[in-house]
Amino acid sequence: MRRFGSAERALAAIPDLALRGGGRAPKLADPKAIHSEIKKIKSLGANLLFSDDQAYPRLLAELSNAPPVLIYRGLLSLLANPIISIVGARNASAAACRFAKDLASDLCLAGATIASGLARGIDTAAHLGSLQKATIGVIAGGIDVYFPPENEQLQERITQQGLLLSEQPPATEPRARHFPYRNRIIAGLAAGTVVVEAAPRSGSLITARLAAEAGRHVMAVPGSPLDPRSRGCNNLIREGATLIQNAEDVMEMVQHFDHGACPAGGSFSKEAGAERRSGVREWDNDEASNRDRQAIYRLLSITSVSVDELIRQSDIAPSALQLVLLELELAGKIVWHSGGKVSLKN
Repeated sequence: MRRFGSAERALAAIPDLALRGGGRAPKLADPKAIHSEIKKIKSLGANLLFSDDQAYPRLLAELSNAPPVLIYRGLLSLLANPIISIVGARNASAAACRFAKDLASDLCLAGATIASGLARGIDTAAHLGSLQKATIGVIAGGIDVYFPPENEQLQERITQQGLLLSEQPPATEPRARHFPYRNRIIAGLAAGTVVVEAAPRSGSLITARLAAEAGRHVMAVPGSPLDPRSRGCNNLIREGATLIQNAEDVMEMVQHFDHGACPAGGSFSKEAGAERRSGVREWDNDEASNRDRQAIYRLLSITSVSVDELIRQSDIAPSALQLVLLELELAGKIVWHSGGKVSLKN
């Protein structure tokens, strides 16, 4: 938008940019379908939260793949509090569920908002412990879809007393591919993620990994080595996660973390995030030659590299480099990684 002057002109330029990057022109959304979806969202009592809105959570916006838009129902004010994510096993033990519920309640008393994924077991316990104070439920399907079905009442209570977030259009039934996307939002919202019981290779460990890649605190509750549900947490601790036993341990870890939503007028779109990482803030001198494109493409490989390193090695104007990377991204040729690094798509 900064380069082309308006959203309409920026969208109109996308096919040409993708072709210059060596890919096919992407199919843009039909405006009629867009307005139909917005109407459906409004009819459900939900609203849209865009990445350049003042209330958009700043920590989530720092992700290179932050959602450009979220659908929500409930209290956006909860995003302004320090957020802690609590995740864990779906088939959790009674003791672990009690611990997660009490931990969530105590963290809320300390001023935190609790985020989780509305799954069975630990997620449900964390929401129940924080429902009366400050809870955020992040779901994998549409804002009007209840999953698991037995949590329908809890999901509705969260829309009334807390905040419900979804990245998917209404009526989207959650599929296996949707859950890693949901997990990145849970991890991205929070200064720290606490794992309470998790089997090896579980979804909770994916959330913990995403939190670590985003530079957030990863914390785990230790358990008996005889219980398979504790092996994931015990492995996390062995690999460097912080062992926690109560809310005080958690708050001690995150007390100096910079929390908060976007400042008024701030824009934290994916493009803006890439500019912050590389130090580029203006689209001056933004023309890129074919020679520039070839030089940058030669420097890229399947091994990720920072934008700053590309600038140093290519001797190309930062604005021209950003344009080429945008063309390659729209063409589906490159992948962004945490820390502002980029690589060719495998």
